Amino acid sequence: MDQRDSERWSEEGEVIVAAKTRPPGTTRRSTTNLPVIALDGCCPSVLEAPLADAEARDLAKVFGALADPARLRLLGLLASAQAGEVCACDLVEPLGKSQPTVSHHLKVLSEAGLITGDRRGRWIWYAVVPERLAELRSTLGG
Repeated sequence: MDQRDSERWSEEGEVIVAAKTRPPGTTRRSTTNLPVIALDGCCPSVLEAPLADAEARDLAKVFGALADPARLRLLGLLASAQAGEVCACDLVEPLGKSQPTVSHHLKVLSEAGLITGDRRGRWIWYAVVPERLAELRSTLGG
């Protein structure tokens, strides 16, 4: 027997896994009987069908935008805004970042389609795109 685990099936459909081989001079082997679990109903699939290439690229961009703690906090601030939108000038202090940094993070979220911006004079007012969040929720099976 080589150094890999060996595996075989019993007549009852159980998997019998033998432990890795022991160093020379030892002969004891242990086996564990594992029940066979039907995959039907075990764990629901995250997605009902495989993703197309374009969908995968789009989702990777969105999840990449969400992979930064500052952007997650920004999205949370925007999503919880009572007025439904927040001026970019009001996001600097709660985030604790400089204005250029906040603007960069808002741009990344906007390019991912998670938020929209509406320029009013000198400032931009941002709001969450609820349809996009609902789409992500459904993609994750929620």
